[in-house]
Amino acid sequence: MPDLSDDELLAELGVEVEQQKARTYTPREERIIAGFEDIVRFYEEHGRAPQHGEDRDIFERLYAVRLDRLHSLEDCRDLLTGMDKHGLLAGTQGDDAVAADEIDDDSLLAELGIQPAGGDDIRVLRHVPTADERRAAEEIANREKCEDFAKFKPLFEQVQQELETGARETRPFELKAEIRPGAFFIVGGQTAFVAEMDEIFTNDQGRSDARLRVVFDNATQSTMLMRSLQRALNKDDAGRRITESEAGPLFSGQAEEGDEASGIIYVLRSKSDHPVVAEHRELVHKIGVTNMKVEKRIAGAHLQPTFLMANVEIVAQYQLFNINRTKLEKLIHRVFGAAQLDLEISDRFGTLIKPREWFLVPLNAIDEAVERIRDGSITSYRYDPSQARIVLQ
Repeated sequence: MPDLSDDELLAELGVEVEQQKARTYTPREERIIAGFEDIVRFYEEHGRAPQHGEDRDIFERLYAVRLDRLHSLEDCRDLLTGMDKHGLLAGTQGDDAVAADEIDDDSLLAELGIQPAGGDDIRVLRHVPTADERRAAEEIANREKCEDFAKFKPLFEQVQQELETGARETRPFELKAEIRPGAFFIVGGQTAFVAEMDEIFTNDQGRSDARLRVVFDNATQSTMLMRSLQRALNKDDAGRRITESEAGPLFSGQAEEGDEASGIIYVLRSKSDHPVVAEHRELVHKIGVTNMKVEKRIAGAHLQPTFLMANVEIVAQYQLFNINRTKLEKLIHRVFGAAQLDLEISDRFGTLIKPREWFLVPLNAIDEAVERIRDGSITSYRYDPSQARIVLQ
């Protein structure tokens, strides 16, 4: 007997199969379904229902309001029951009665205080400030009287005097790391001083931030987030950072007329067969400062305990101008102090020597340290071996 399909078997039994007609939806129902499908996609991408809150993405907030509306309308729940595979509409119903014709994107955006760009695509928005941008603007604008301004006033006067004498300079703001306690900036036409910084934390977006106390030269203050000050400086075309007063001759990284090269930071790698050096050869570096050619400085390295009684190779050289070499070398050793190698080497006469200029650090960390020497910010940094990078103190 030939195989029969289900329909043919039913026909043999005299059973009529009623063809199910495809359901048609009204334009309003199609809009409701399409809007709910956006919410389902959000849930499947993020593993949770959309939530309210100014720190949320505008579309998540839109979906959250839309879900509340759908949740409160019985006819919408009935329409979407078969599609609600994640139970997004389950639970206690809302108390507010909402008219059915109010479920449209324009009204939801209006409820959020947002105006669409025009047309039907709500994903194209213009002039919509993010929650972070609004918060930054509010924190800059909303200041209070600084009750203890008397202790800060001399600092502002000193900074102004040092700017006039050239002991300090204003430079473009570039990095969030430049925002630290004791730093001065020009933002909104006023001088700002970072008086205090709380512990650094990770915000909801996974970015580092910290609460600051910022005092302004007009005797006001603001307790703003570090990222708020960063955004304000980036947005302000005239926003500047003010260099440290000690960032004068020591940290001058570019030659000017009449200057003479007076120092080279050099980085060496040892060819020693010492077990520690051999195991970490790519990370063990000698960092020093000299006023002579580095090739001349390392001549006869295999006879000197400071070079681990072995030949060395030059990894990097950085030329600086008008520096105090002794002070700079001490500063470099302080920055990398936590990574200083504890080695003992016998000299030619058998005397044990402890070289002090060898560090277990990657070359990129040394590069960053030199850049911070040149821009004058190095005094606020140190090397963290656990992170293998330069960090704020």
